[in-house]
Amino acid sequence: MTTIPRPAATRHTESLRMLLPQTVIQTRRLLTRWGRDPLTVMQALLFPALLLVMLNAVLGKQVSSFAGADALYGTVPMVSLVGVMSGSLAGAVTLGRERDQGLLSRFWVLPVHRASGLLSRVLAEAVRILVCTLVIFAVGIALGFRFTQGLPAAIALFAIPVLYGLGFATMVTALAVYTAKAALVEFVSLGSSLLMFFSTGFVPLAAYPGWARPIVEHNPLTHAIDTMRGLSLGGPVRDPLLATLAWSLGAIAVFAVPAAIGFRRASRY
Repeated sequence: MTTIPRPAATRHTESLRMLLPQTVIQTRRLLTRWGRDPLTVMQALLFPALLLVMLNAVLGKQVSSFAGADALYGTVPMVSLVGVMSGSLAGAVTLGRERDQGLLSRFWVLPVHRASGLLSRVLAEAVRILVCTLVIFAVGIALGFRFTQGLPAAIALFAIPVLYGLGFATMVTALAVYTAKAALVEFVSLGSSLLMFFSTGFVPLAAYPGWARPIVEHNPLTHAIDTMRGLSLGGPVRDPLLATLAWSLGAIAVFAVPAAIGFRRASRY
């Protein structure tokens, strides 16, 4: 009987030097899987694009005449951020599937750096958010949206969904590693819908009743939308930008450690 020798590792594969290439490989795996998953594509791209077209067709003229400016400067940023949140939810569901199928446990015993698993999810989220935002803004431009504040402001605008999305994805990942999938989907879907309907991207602040205005004003989605509106149409940017930074970085600071601990635990069992 012939014995086939096992290939021997010529260098340590769990070193910091190998962390970056291993993270890139796992990021490509996640992006490929998401691209082939109909649920992720629908939630991250198709649903937001159709929502934008529907809002513009049904409410565009009424909101534009009420606000005195094209409603697209509120709905395009809002829908891009809704797409960010929907995509994060689909990514969390995928994480739950990999945990339940034992795929995370298999990766845990491989000779790769342990941090590459979580870092690849962060990097894949950033790529997905940027791609989805570009697609939604392309649809918006086809409907009449324009960048009126110059190229630097337009580039800065695309950093807002990435920052907001990473904060939201960190929170959802922390919830996904501790919560059952059904409960997570219901909770995050309800929260995302409430954030959208009580934001200045849906209708202007003055259109809300008095009791709802404090909720709309302090909604993190409102701050991100107002920042993107200011960078595209003009208007205040500093205050909503500072609020967006506070909400997003605060979410990362609060949920990053629970997400890392939960991901480690989910990978070992």
